[in-house]
Amino acid sequence: MAKADGEIVIKKYANRRLYNTGTSTYVTLEDLAKMVKKGEDFLVQDAKSGDDITHSVLTQIIFEQESKTGNTLLPISFLRQLISYYGDQMQMVVPSFLEHSMKAFTEQQTQMREQMTKAFGDHPLSKNLQMPIQLMEEQVKRNTDMFQQAMQMFSPFLGGQQPAKETKKAEAKDIDELKEQLRSLQNKLDNL
Repeated sequence: MAKADGEIVIKKYANRRLYNTGTSTYVTLEDLAKMVKKGEDFLVQDAKSGDDITHSVLTQIIFEQESKTGNTLLPISFLRQLISYYGDQMQMVVPSFLEHSMKAFTEQQTQMREQMTKAFGDHPLSKNLQMPIQLMEEQVKRNTDMFQQAMQMFSPFLGGQQPAKETKKAEAKDIDELKEQLRSLQNKLDNL
C-alpha cells in the first residue's frame, strides 16, 4: 500500500468519494472504520488542495456510527460538556485529557482481558461469570469516577456538585461576570 511516513494515503475528491492510493480502489467511510479497528494508520487528504482532512473524516465516521447503530458510545451529557468547552479557555486542555483517558482505558481493558483469561482460560462461559462481571463493573466505576473528578477540575465553580436548577442560573451569571472581569483585565494589560 502507498504510504506517507508509514501511513496509508486516502484522497477525498470533490464528489466526496474516497480513494485508497495504496490499493488503487475507492473506499467508503465503513471501510475506513474497519481500517481503524484493525489498527491501520491512514491520512486523508483533500485531492485538490492536499490539505490533511483526517480529523473531519474521522469525526464523520463517529457521527455515522452513532446514528446508524442506535448503540451510542457518547452520552448526551458528555456531548453537552464537550460542546461547552469550545471557545473556552479549557479548550486547549480537553484534547490531551481525552487522549490520555482513552489510552488509560484501553490499557485497563487489555489488563482486564488478560486477568480474565488467566482466571478462566479460553472458555469463561463454562465458569461462573459473576466474578468477571463484578470486575468490569468496578473498572467502569473507577473510570467514571476518574472522569468526573477531571471534569470537576475543569468546572471548579461547581464544587464537585450539580447545583439545583434555581442556583444554576445564578452561578452561570456569576461565571459570566467573572469572565467579563477577566476580559476587562486582559484588555487593560494589552493596553499597557
